[in-house]
Amino acid sequence: MDIDPIDTVDQARQADQAKSRLHTLVAITVALLATFMGICKVKDDNIVQAMQQAQADKLDHWAFYQARNVREDVASATLLQLQLGLAAAPPALSAPARANYEAAIERYTHFVGEQKHKKEELQAAAGRDQAVYDAANFRDDQFDMSDAFLAISVAMLAVTALTAQRWLFALSMVPTAIGVVMGLAGLCQWAIHPAWLVALLT
Repeated sequence: MDIDPIDTVDQARQADQAKSRLHTLVAITVALLATFMGICKVKDDNIVQAMQQAQADKLDHWAFYQARNVREDVASATLLQLQLGLAAAPPALSAPARANYEAAIERYTHFVGEQKHKKEELQAAAGRDQAVYDAANFRDDQFDMSDAFLAISVAMLAVTALTAQRWLFALSMVPTAIGVVMGLAGLCQWAIHPAWLVALLT
């Protein structure tokens, strides 16, 4: 069987063109993914900073809560002592002394109520800080998943460029799609969160 040199050259040229098209497709895909990953990284860094701030605020509020709690306990003990002192005072206690007791009791009663109210405000503020942290952590998990899947995709695309296997390029689109969806979920605040996968990796 004769081999036509022209057909052989044409086939080689077509194979080279197909390989070149695949390499171009891989290069464009990697460039787009790198750009998308860069955008997600900037947003994720800002979210991490917000998480750190929320955590610091929560710790500050709980520290102030504990301080208010101590002040309330001390004031309550002082109030009790004043009330017991007035109750145990002799009937002959002078009117000015009795008035001083009653004024001190009134002042400490107000102080105890004030500390309790401020303590409740701090507890509510710490709860809000935790809610902010949880919401930011939800989005941080989305960006982490996006980064992981896109890294897998880029690795598969690198192997595709070396082997020139089109099926491997098609297979790499699976982690690419998941990574892009998770990145968009983080950017657009979509409620997509693979909790089981996050729990597996943490």
